[in-house]
Amino acid sequence: VQLQASGGGLVQPGGSLRLSCAPSGTILSWNAMNWYRQAPGKERELVARISSGGSTNYADSVKGRFTISTDNAKNTVYLQMNSLKPEDTAVYYCNADGKLRVGVPFYSWGQGTLVTVSS
Repeated sequence: VQLQASGGGLVQPGGSLRLSCAPSGTILSWNAMNWYRQAPGKERELVARISSGGSTNYADSVKGRFTISTDNAKNTVYLQMNSLKPEDTAVYYCNADGKLRVGVPFYSWGQGTLVTVSS
């Protein structure tokens, strides 16, 4: 199953954006959904993670500014990004694992969506 991410764009410092990510097809269940980012010249890093039980984890650099959440009815994960800084500029990728159907696991990445924070 493919993951489809959207919501990136150009925003001024201090602004907000909300990223969305959903599977292209039907899934049975998911274990965790994550947002990663990769800035130019840097390695991909985990930004936020949410488990199917609702527990969340954030990179220290985004704590208090970013919020990860899900709409379980739509199997969609969101990343609300507030108080954006130029150093948040990166391509953001969603990632998820779970089951397509009984006994068939999946592990998928989205295509990436560019977030640019600049005045």
